[in-house]
Amino acid sequence: MLVSQKMRQLAPELDPLRLGTGWTQEDLGKPQIFVESTFGDSHPGSGHLDKLVEAACRGIADAGGRGARYFCTDMCDGESQGHDGINFSLASREMIANMIEIQANATPFDGGVFLASCDKGMPGNLMGMARVNIPSVMITGGTMAAGPDLLTLEQLGMYSAKYERGEIDEAKLNWAKCNACPSCGACSFIGTASTMQILAEALGLTLPGSALLPATSPDLLDYAYRAGKQSVELARRGLRPSDIVTMDSLENAILVHAAISGSTNALLHLPAIAHEYGLTIDGDTFDRLHRGAHYLLDLRPAGRWPAEFFYYAGGVPAIMEEIRPFLHLDAMTVTGKTLGENLAELKENGFYEHCQQWLDEANRRYDISLTREDIIRPYNRAIGTDGSVAVLKGNLAPEGAVIKHTACPKEMFSAVLNARPFDSEEECIDAVLHHRVQPGDAVFIRYEGPQGSGMPEMFYTSEAISSDKELGRSIALITDGRFSGASTGPVIGHCSPEAQAGGPIALVEEGDLIQLDVKERVLAIVGVKGERKTPEEMEEILAERKKAWKPKPRKYSRGVLRLFSEHAASPMRGAYLQYGET
Repeated sequence: MLVSQKMRQLAPELDPLRLGTGWTQEDLGKPQIFVESTFGDSHPGSGHLDKLVEAACRGIADAGGRGARYFCTDMCDGESQGHDGINFSLASREMIANMIEIQANATPFDGGVFLASCDKGMPGNLMGMARVNIPSVMITGGTMAAGPDLLTLEQLGMYSAKYERGEIDEAKLNWAKCNACPSCGACSFIGTASTMQILAEALGLTLPGSALLPATSPDLLDYAYRAGKQSVELARRGLRPSDIVTMDSLENAILVHAAISGSTNALLHLPAIAHEYGLTIDGDTFDRLHRGAHYLLDLRPAGRWPAEFFYYAGGVPAIMEEIRPFLHLDAMTVTGKTLGENLAELKENGFYEHCQQWLDEANRRYDISLTREDIIRPYNRAIGTDGSVAVLKGNLAPEGAVIKHTACPKEMFSAVLNARPFDSEEECIDAVLHHRVQPGDAVFIRYEGPQGSGMPEMFYTSEAISSDKELGRSIALITDGRFSGASTGPVIGHCSPEAQAGGPIALVEEGDLIQLDVKERVLAIVGVKGERKTPEEMEEILAERKKAWKPKPRKYSRGVLRLFSEHAASPMRGAYLQYGET
């Protein structure tokens, strides 16, 4: 017997309350499907999800089920930049997962459909799906179109920094503002939103080929309809997310992450998702799988083209075909078939020919002439051959720190730099924009980790540095906060343990020498006041500094950010909420 039918026997109020909501008596006996989305007027990535919800509900109905719509709108990192609103971003992931857990468990369902597009909505729903663990399928909301001159939103930080430096006038800045977001969907570059859509498919939780479609495409509505139908089939079969998300599927996702040069925020989200399944991955897992991995995707911010072109080149299946020898092809997926079976079926049913038709149309629309291989490189003609992220360690980051080396100038792969610590982003960006930071500096922004201020993005500071022709190739930015998936340049985040927890980043002083070596995975304090010290001497110096160090008062004394700051795990473990865990 389905769970919903058992609940009807236990709770006599359930049927009349359903009827009062608009259900029919016939609906009451059908498989009942929980349809959760982040729909709302919060940003372009969620503003169109109501259409996908309705398509999914039609699919559920046509498969003999009854969908029930629930909503937990997400926030927009882009709209929260430049003020304290960004401090709520990572915490919102936890609250979305919490709300899903509450909604789905308060009235148990037989199956689920989850719809999201963006930075915290995607991982929040994937975490909530894990907690509820009913037979479910994910629908990703796709990507927005590019603007004129193939303008995309991640370029706005560059335009803003140029305006602040007087390099462009206000009219040019306003032009960029008015044209960077021409449609609904996630921002059209491989930021966190796009990365997490792709990784949801790589985990086996979406229908094959459905991740990161153009949000205005009729194909996306069709996928939503078919996902709704599939949710009823999954409910009848009893195939749960915990049957799909395993260490094998997580490794598949990390290998895809390496191939697409995915956002560093995936190192927060995948470990947190794995944690919900009782599995453990961390920065070392990413570093191990990225070593020697081929980076293939020529999309922004590290590459040339908007994310709109991902689907036209064959999407996740095309990426997987290029790295096929390294994948766990026997991993189960929401189709009820293995990954290998799905890939074979796509070849047979004309999927790639259909994508080519869309690419041909895009070439005409934008007056360009791209081939699939211009977008997704063949494995033997990779853009890079050592993955896209590295986890650095040393006495500055004993638990690790993350760099997206595919977006970092080669000049900064190995350097000894002069420490310039700042205790907030506001102090740091002012110094950068007014040239109080010099070539050869290691600029620190600290007390911005999960326990410090909620772990906001250091987006504007990173853009100010990377868009500066001199500083972008001569300094490093190091933080216990994080970066936007759109960030480029010599930026190192997630430095753990964080400053608020007494990590070594809190002990850095002006004039310390900082060694950065991407190839050797080193981030260390190697000198004081410009003078080199031995490792033993540095250990003694840091121990003395630690004795004198005192934690700063918590930035938030109440509300959700107090809860988050008191219970957030280390950034390198996923910054999920932990209660009495070690």
